[in-house]
Amino acid sequence: MNWRDRFSKFMYGRYGADQFSKFLLGLTIALCIISLFVPRRLGSLFSTLILLLIFYTYFRMFSRNIYKRAAENEKYMRILGSWRNKVANEKNLAGQRKYYHFYKCPECGQRIRIPKGHGKIQIRCPKCNATFIRRS
Repeated sequence: MNWRDRFSKFMYGRYGADQFSKFLLGLTIALCIISLFVPRRLGSLFSTLILLLIFYTYFRMFSRNIYKRAAENEKYMRILGSWRNKVANEKNLAGQRKYYHFYKCPECGQRIRIPKGHGKIQIRCPKCNATFIRRS
């Protein structure tokens, strides 16, 4: 039996690697690189943190509690997805700023998009019907 078969047999029934494990491993590598440039006093703190992250990553990969590890990964993916949506939304707004002004309604805080170049105009909030005057 070669080493691939042995490893495959060992991993049978275990969770393995997922997106959260890959993130933890990347974070560990980043901390290893950062630890090269920190003062010696903080080096032991970084070393301890790096060892804990490595231990936790391998604990997750070799765990037989598949449902709990999958729930952890799902929570990570939800947080990552909401963060990606916020970044994409801000990037989209930045591209629109060339042609539109964005104002917040003074009553309810709703964001309202107004085309540029129309001078002073009266704006009606579509959410609360409050009106206010701004320069477009």
